[in-house]
Amino acid sequence: MAATESGATRAGSDVGSIPDPETLIARARAMIPVLKSRARQCTQGRDVPAESIAEMKAAGFFRILQPRRWGGYEMHPNVFFEVQKALAQGCMSTGWMFGVVGCHPYELALFDNRAQQEVWGDDTSMLVSSTYQPVGKVTRVEGGFRLSGRWGFSTGSTHCGWVLLGSMVPPLNAGDPPDMRTFLLPRADYTIDTDSWHVFGLQGTGSHDIIVDDVFVPEYRTHRALDGFLCQNPGQAENDGPLYRLPWAQVFVRSVSTAAFGGARAALDAGIRIMQDRVSTNTGKASRHDPMLQAAIARAHAQMLEMETTLRLTFEDLMGYAGRGEPIPMEKRTLFTYQSSTVVRRLVDLVDDVVQLLGGRAIYTSSEIIQPWLDLNAGRAHVANDPNNRAADVVGALLGEPPSFLFL
Repeated sequence: MAATESGATRAGSDVGSIPDPETLIARARAMIPVLKSRARQCTQGRDVPAESIAEMKAAGFFRILQPRRWGGYEMHPNVFFEVQKALAQGCMSTGWMFGVVGCHPYELALFDNRAQQEVWGDDTSMLVSSTYQPVGKVTRVEGGFRLSGRWGFSTGSTHCGWVLLGSMVPPLNAGDPPDMRTFLLPRADYTIDTDSWHVFGLQGTGSHDIIVDDVFVPEYRTHRALDGFLCQNPGQAENDGPLYRLPWAQVFVRSVSTAAFGGARAALDAGIRIMQDRVSTNTGKASRHDPMLQAAIARAHAQMLEMETTLRLTFEDLMGYAGRGEPIPMEKRTLFTYQSSTVVRRLVDLVDDVVQLLGGRAIYTSSEIIQPWLDLNAGRAHVANDPNNRAADVVGALLGEPPSFLFL
């Protein structure tokens, strides 16, 4: 038996040890205090501490969306997102990094099986980073492509042995649209600029630049955006469970909005603690009796729960279609990505309303509310968290028009 095949067989033999969802979520919530204690180290080091990565690996978090045939748990996406929210409540940078790196086993499961074997054949715990900016220079060659370029925002890259890079492949025929693809490269084929990530929020995500200098990428180590959109991916031949029938974009966009729930919850909890004992030195009024502050906290708490409920039901609906083998209506796909794109900006506004009513106590960098507030504001910058990029397709779907964007 080939080494890659035996690796898959070994991984599959661990299926009986899969923890239940409640255990995984409980493990994540138990990590909140230790992640809080490491949050400053994470921020100052501009990367998630190695011990946090090791603990998340040991807890099984990175296996939640990984195929069972490769030692994964192949669980409902809502389990993954509940774990992410808990980790982000302890440290939003850590939760953001987990969401991005932890969802990549899902996309890798959609690749040609040869690519999966290369990544997981010897080590089913291998992690993969990404940056989907379509900025690479691509040249077609026999058997694949030559790839060069510099990509920003590769979250968690120092902890990973492979990377996923977005690029446009020139069309074969003049006048045809370019072919958007994700290229999978091993660590030996790229360098990481660890001095590139200097930002005001989400500093601890370690979202460094990736540099590639004219390397060969075989065809089977690419994933076409069109295949992900149509839910017709090469990897579904082996990974044929309902989980892998979802549009890849639906999983990814949630991975970069869900951390905001944990960050907003941490900020709100911090605001409540400040409110409880703050008395203005200028007015002599106690914040806990301020009706405007009470209204802001109540509004944030209620709307956060509403958004969480909406996105949880989204994936119940999506998995229902996948389980029945039915296509997901475009009207729902455009709506779901739009709803996800609004989360971070809405949470920023809600937390802003609380921060501005806490007076001078809230502006010190030592204040518990400041780091999650900065992280939330930084999270708005991700392209998937801008609802302006999604509005046209929502309206178009209502009018029965084809989408203009394949990442749905």
